[in-house]
Amino acid sequence: MTQANLPRSSLVLVAMITVIWGFNWPIMKTVLGEVPPFTFRALCMAAGAIGLFAIAKFNALPLRVPAGQWQRLIASALFNITGWNLLIAFGLKYVAAGRGVILAYTMPMWTVMLSMIFLHEQVTGRRALGLMFGMIAMFILVSVEFAQLRAAPLGALLVVGAALSWSIGTVIMKRYPVDLPTTSMTGWMMVLGGIPIWIATPFFENITVRKITLWPALGVVYNMTLAVVFCYWAWNKLVSRGSASVTALSTLLIPVLGVFSSMLLLGEQPRWQEFSALALVMVSLMLVLLPRRRRS
Repeated sequence: MTQANLPRSSLVLVAMITVIWGFNWPIMKTVLGEVPPFTFRALCMAAGAIGLFAIAKFNALPLRVPAGQWQRLIASALFNITGWNLLIAFGLKYVAAGRGVILAYTMPMWTVMLSMIFLHEQVTGRRALGLMFGMIAMFILVSVEFAQLRAAPLGALLVVGAALSWSIGTVIMKRYPVDLPTTSMTGWMMVLGGIPIWIATPFFENITVRKITLWPALGVVYNMTLAVVFCYWAWNKLVSRGSASVTALSTLLIPVLGVFSSMLLLGEQPRWQEFSALALVMVSLMLVLLPRRRRS
């Protein structure tokens, strides 16, 4: 893929999504040091729903969900919004942000596996090889601190569960699409996926005004505005243009930036195992997602 194949606006969106979501991993880690997971995600979902509906309203996009499509919208929201956000928020309390981003961005690998089963997509040798590399990478990450993970494997399992949850939601959206503009659909997904989080928050966390230091507070604002409202809107804009290569490119770059931004902002020091796993994940995703060049 070359830049000539993409409009300049798409390249800008890819770059902005990559930077914002890549840097968001150490930022989330910082926020979760002072803000409880349910409260953090409840705020983000509320901001996401308000922001996306405001964008849809400003652009005069239809908001009414077609009859008979509420079930598929609810199912997508529960996996893509509720499952992903809660599992990531809790998982990052137990694993380093750099390792978390690598585990989380195995979600394209899970999506391909589920698509082969439920969408009957062709199982090529290239995809099978990519899945093998991805599984080896996950084994390396888990085996680095096997003794600790065996005693408390919750963090890694939660992050992998988040990746799987996102993948299930993606397959549902592919098999059962909703007849709405992507911005309106995502706004509804924020509302439907946010409802369980909003209901559960007062039961699991004491909702009181807490003193939050400057950087975690800025991290909350960063997530509410850029990471949720803007990036979800920009992502949907790219997907609506039908470019699988753009989606793959932005996915491939995010974990790279996530690992090294964690080194920069949190002082995390990845070892050779992290770099090896990252390289294997990159190879896996390229084999699975990037189109093969045709011979002239």
